[in-house]
This record gives sequence, structure tokens and C-alpha cells, in this order.
Amino acid sequence: MSFGYTAMTWGEAERQAIDEISEIGFAGIQLRANALTDFKPAELKDLLGRHKLTFVALSSGEVSLDKPAADEIAKHVANARFVKDSGGLYLQVLDQLKAYPRVATAEECKQLGKVLTEIGKRTADMGIPLGYHNHMNTLGEHPENLDIILENSDPKYVKLELDIAHAVAGGGDPAKTIERYRDRLLFLHLKDVKDAAMTAQMKYPFQWVELGRGKVDLPAVFAALERIQFHGWAVVELDRVPDSSRTPKECAIISRDYLAQKMGVKIQGS
Repeated sequence: MSFGYTAMTWGEAERQAIDEISEIGFAGIQLRANALTDFKPAELKDLLGRHKLTFVALSSGEVSLDKPAADEIAKHVANARFVKDSGGLYLQVLDQLKAYPRVATAEECKQLGKVLTEIGKRTADMGIPLGYHNHMNTLGEHPENLDIILENSDPKYVKLELDIAHAVAGGGDPAKTIERYRDRLLFLHLKDVKDAAMTAQMKYPFQWVELGRGKVDLPAVFAALERIQFHGWAVVELDRVPDSSRTPKECAIISRDYLAQKMGVKIQGS
């Protein structure tokens, strides 16, 4: 396996994220859609190359069933072209977020699967595989709905980008999901979560935390990855620092050291 880290913890400070993720020793990085306006592809490719970072994936944003499918397809295909021209590997999508808790119908899940297939066909044509990201407040929040989405999308064109913490928060078991979808697993988000009291500022009653500080059974996840002999990318993700006394870099070091000390992962600098 190869290990990367998402730039989202740094917010808009993407160049700082690139510097520090490289310094910490991760081999790859995931960027959000704001990179589309902040960088020209050649510039980003050169910058990541100088930092010895693989551009693992672009978070391409949401697929809305309330907008014309042709427009949604065109938007994400354009984003895949950016990934391709920047030397990146994968395109990540999720569906449109709603108010918590998300109420989804089986028909919506089936419809989403069809739209994802059309996006995936076109991104595959340029060599960029599409990964659907299970996420809270989306159609794929709960495991039974994720199953419907994947069953109604073409496995050749729609892969699973499994977020293990969102899976737990949505009532699923990421280790079992890894084994069930071993042939569709594109890459992972290594993430941890703990329960939290709901406040007006929160989308849902959970807090994302550094690896090993929440309720995700990370040893079980790694055991499942070992059983299926997964050799792809795992990207550590933390939406924001959970404690204002820490910096994004310090949070990343906590997760890096957990991987090294508890999971036996070799990451430069750990």
C-alpha cells in the first residue's frame, strides 16, 4: 500500500499543505476542487513533482440528481481532464449533500448509479478511474443504499472510494465493506470519528479526529486490507483540526505516528 494525505485540513492554504505533507513523509496528496482555479495543470504537476508527491485524487464535488445529467457529466469530465493533465490518478465524486439526516429512496440510489456510470465511462476514456465516495448526508450514507448505488452502476466504470469513518458513522462496517467490494475498491480514506453532542454549527453529531483517537476499528480495517491483498492508495483525511491548540501539520504527524507505531506502516519521517 501507498499512503497519502488530504490537503483539506489546511483549508485554502494548499501550497502550505503541499509543503508540509511532503515534509512529514507522505507519498501522495488529495486536493479539492478549488485546485482547479488555483493551479494550472502544468504548474501543479511541476510543484508536486518537486515535492515528490503523487497526485492521488481530486475531490470533484457533488453529482446532483436535481440538475440536467448532461451538465453534471460535463462538469466532472472536465475535472477529470484537469487530473489527467496534472499527472493525477483518480477522480472522486459524491452526491449532493442534504440536511441531516439524509432521507434517500431506492429509486434515487438507482438513478445515481446510472449517472455515475455515464461519468465513469467518459473519465475512463482518458485513463482516469472514477471513485464514488460514501459520505454522511448523501445517498450512500447507509450501507444498504451504498449497495443499491453500486449494484446499479457498471463495475467497469464506477469504483468505490471507501471512507472508513463515514462508513462507521453511517452504520456500516468498513472491514466487511472492504471484503465485499474487494474487486471495486479504488482507494481509501483513512479517517477516524467519535460521537459528539450536536450543536448549531455541526452538520451531524460526530467529530472527525486523528487516527486512533476515535471509534473506527483500524486494526480490523488493516486486517481486511491484508486479506484481500490490497496494494493501492490509502489517503489519510481530517476535515479540520479537532483541537484549536494544534496545527494541521501536528494533526497529520499524530496520524502518521499512529500508522507507524500501531499498524507497522513505513512512512518517511515516522
